[in-house]
Amino acid sequence: MLLTIATAVVAFIATNIDDILLLMLFFAQVNNSFRKRHIIVGHYLGFSAILIVSLLGLAGALVLPHSLIGLLGLIPIALGLYQLAHKPDDDDETLDVAHIQPKTGFLESLVSAHTLSVAGVSLANGADNISVYVPLFASHTVMDSVLITIIFLLLVGLWCYLGYRLVRFPSVARFLERNGERVVPYVFILLGIYILLDNTFFS
Repeated sequence: MLLTIATAVVAFIATNIDDILLLMLFFAQVNNSFRKRHIIVGHYLGFSAILIVSLLGLAGALVLPHSLIGLLGLIPIALGLYQLAHKPDDDDETLDVAHIQPKTGFLESLVSAHTLSVAGVSLANGADNISVYVPLFASHTVMDSVLITIIFLLLVGLWCYLGYRLVRFPSVARFLERNGERVVPYVFILLGIYILLDNTFFS
C-alpha cells in the first residue's frame, strides 16, 4: 500500500507541476464575481474529467487521439482572447460591487461560466496526462486504482491550497497586481498554442 501511495504521489506531481502556475493566475483574478470556489470546483471538474477519460481508456471504451487533445488547446486560447476583448474598467469594477447580492443560489453559482472556464483550462492543460494515467491504472489492481484516485483527488485540493498561498506572497502579489491583467490573457493564449503544437494537432 505504501508503494502504491508513493507511486500515486510521484505520478501526480510529475504530471501536474505546471498546474500550480495556472492556479496562481486564477487566484490572482479573484474578485466579487470570480470567487475562490469557482476555481476549486472548476479545477476538480477538469481533473475529474481527465480521470474519467483515463479509466474509460483503460477499459478500452475510449482512446483519446492526440488530435483531440490538441483541439482542447482552443479552450485557453478562447479564454485569453475573451479576456483581452473584455478588459474591465477599474472605476466601474469597484463601484459598490461589494454590496451587490448574487441572484443565484450557492449551488447554482458553483456551476457557472467562471467554473466551466477553469474546468476547461484545467482539462486542456492536463489532457496529455491521460497517456500516463492509463498505464498507471493498468499496472495496478482495482483496489489500488481506487486508492490512487483518492490520493489524486486529495492532492488536487493541496494544489489549490498551494496556488492560493503562493499568490499571497508579497513579491508575487505585487507583481500580479501590477501585471496580472496584462499578462494572464497572453499566458492562456500561449498555453493553448503549446497544447495545439505539442499534440500535433496541425500534423
